[in-house]
Amino acid sequence: MYDFINIAKALSDENRVRALMMLCKGELCVCQLIEMLRLAPSTVSKHMSILRQARLVESRKDGRWMYYRLTDGDASENVLQAIRWVQNSLAKDKQTLADARQVKGVCKMDKKQLCDCYKKPKTKG
Repeated sequence: MYDFINIAKALSDENRVRALMMLCKGELCVCQLIEMLRLAPSTVSKHMSILRQARLVESRKDGRWMYYRLTDGDASENVLQAIRWVQNSLAKDKQTLADARQVKGVCKMDKKQLCDCYKKPKTKG
């Protein structure tokens, strides 16, 4: 039941579902997700943490960048079914289609410049 509750919780927020659908096109850097969702970096990180806790997404760190992707075939059948259900349910959704078009543009942006926009400024003291 624990897996079910975590999956249900993860899918109960529009921004998390949008992020999940964006990842259907492939792995994205957290700065790309921030750009797409237009939310604060800490908010996006929290959303992604909830998706990761539900095992719907996996993450990896490469240098200073954190990348997210949909979980692969090693996931439980419940997780894989939940992902398929979301994909099938939202395949023709207007927001999902708009996000898919926008993801293409964001993926063409220079990642370093994009990520630099979201870095916290260093404070003296």
